[in-house]
Amino acid sequence: MATSKEKLALLQKESARLRKGGGDKAIEKQHSSGKRTARERLDLLFDAGTFQETGLFAKHRCTNFGMDQKDLPADGVVSGSGAVNGRLVFTASQDFTVVAGTAAEVHCRKFCQSIDEGMRFGAPVVLFEDSGGARIQEGVDSLNGYGEIFYRNTLASGVVPQIVVVAGPCAGGAVYSPALCDFVIMVKGTGQMFITGPKIIKEVMGEEVSMQDLGGAEVHAAKSGVAHFMAETEEEALEIVKKILSYLPSNNLEDPPRVRMASAPARPALELNTLVPDDPRTPYDMKKIIELVVDEGSFFEVSERFARNFIIGFARIAGMSVGIFANQPQDKAGCLDIDASDKAARHIRFCNAFNVPLVNFVDVPGFLPGVAQEHGGIIRHGAKMLHAYSAATVPKVTIIIKKAYGGSYLAMCCKALGADRVLAWPTAEIAVMGAEMAVPLIFRKDLKAADDPEARRKELLEEYKEKFSNPYRAAERLQVDEVIVPAETRKHVIRALDITKSKRETIPAKKNDNIPL
Repeated sequence: MATSKEKLALLQKESARLRKGGGDKAIEKQHSSGKRTARERLDLLFDAGTFQETGLFAKHRCTNFGMDQKDLPADGVVSGSGAVNGRLVFTASQDFTVVAGTAAEVHCRKFCQSIDEGMRFGAPVVLFEDSGGARIQEGVDSLNGYGEIFYRNTLASGVVPQIVVVAGPCAGGAVYSPALCDFVIMVKGTGQMFITGPKIIKEVMGEEVSMQDLGGAEVHAAKSGVAHFMAETEEEALEIVKKILSYLPSNNLEDPPRVRMASAPARPALELNTLVPDDPRTPYDMKKIIELVVDEGSFFEVSERFARNFIIGFARIAGMSVGIFANQPQDKAGCLDIDASDKAARHIRFCNAFNVPLVNFVDVPGFLPGVAQEHGGIIRHGAKMLHAYSAATVPKVTIIIKKAYGGSYLAMCCKALGADRVLAWPTAEIAVMGAEMAVPLIFRKDLKAADDPEARRKELLEEYKEKFSNPYRAAERLQVDEVIVPAETRKHVIRALDITKSKRETIPAKKNDNIPL
């Protein structure tokens, strides 16, 4: 019978072997492909010395195809918990050095345990995808394992933040776990996501495409919108994870962390008084306005490359975490289209789930016109924004900068959709439509009867602009709470957030709402 000393030595030896995953050659191959190992990624994520592993001795029980003769350390995934900047976080990190990180019964159970414990203990979950897909030898057990993960992702949605780093291949059914999570970060060059790979596409559809052109980080960050961030390196990806977490509470029952301000919180920004051009056809960068209103250096954009006509992200205002929503006049004149509506609605619902107030910057001429948009379902997609804003119960503050026309004005969180405070600059234009479109419709007969139709059109344009190209009519109807000096926007937003921080709002009892997906 082994002594205690021998048992301890055996434990240390076996633990060291298992922690090496697929062994030195497999680790060297992982490095040569430009990727870190599962454990190296966790070393970068967690505060030094805080990671506690679970399931190191996990072992598969498959006997098919000679699998009973194969030893798969930790079953190809490292799971556990640790501290990220002092806060508890749960994780599961696929180990490509062990049978290409393929997922099967026990592998998936470890993922599920991390998500379950994240929910049970109220802590965020960070998952790492680097896998060759389902472990075919385990058949339906592999598929069932994926289903269990998807189920957990869905249960955890809106309870704890879920962040995924795609640092290697993620193909087939596996892609739906990242898609069900809150934020997807892809590493450029090594991260890949697709339902079917290039070989199958060529065989079935006759189309030739490379791995990266099909499902690389650039494609998903700019075209599909599946990835919220593209990182140049794994180190950058993990810095993004930490930055996202810094704006968020650990779970849906907590408020976001508030940071102490070193400088005067309500500083004026005189540049705002002249930033918006008088010519409505001249674009400007809405990000400059955002950066002058929020705490210096705190604006953190999400989905920057996708639907550039709409800006979303996080920021701090007087140390408070807020969600940012804004039209971007530099792209499509700031019109709302299908992709922008999806992008906005999803971020609204995320912020609402985790008690993050919404701050909206409005300069929107309308929904993007065109046959492609109509046939693509702009009505349904635009309705997502209306639904998301209306259903949100967190504090909602709206600042109308310039144009706010028609249904798009409503879709940008107007008073009727539950905005708690609506502020408007004197440059704001709140109307059913702009003067150039309205005058020919309203004064058709007048223009037709005029001796000089063009001169009369110009006269009517000025008259319409005087009446409607300002915020005062809306303020008279209490649809705008205050018309403010642009330079003092920050002060007014801080006051609005302070007033609304104790907001309590209940909605009618229901099993769930039915957002127009």
